[in-house]
Amino acid sequence: MSKRCQVTGKVPVRGKSYALRGIAKKKKGIGLKVTGITKRRFQPNLQKKRLWLAEENRFISLRLSTNALRTIDKVGLFPIVQGMRARGECV
Repeated sequence: MSKRCQVTGKVPVRGKSYALRGIAKKKKGIGLKVTGITKRRFQPNLQKKRLWLAEENRFISLRLSTNALRTIDKVGLFPIVQGMRARGECV
């Protein structure tokens, strides 16, 4: 299963991690220098949730980001599920 939110579509993104050396100018130093750059991935905060869909009188299991959980609290579960079905995702 991919690391993808079923509601918002969030996926891992690429970035870089910088290794720094030196003393900051704010602390009367000569400044920070980058001594190494490493590739890294920023992972979405995914949770597997079992939610009650009252309109269909059943539970559904979704893999959601925490941002999607807030959206479901605000908008409601049924409109989100309808949008997912319109996009062609099976729920």
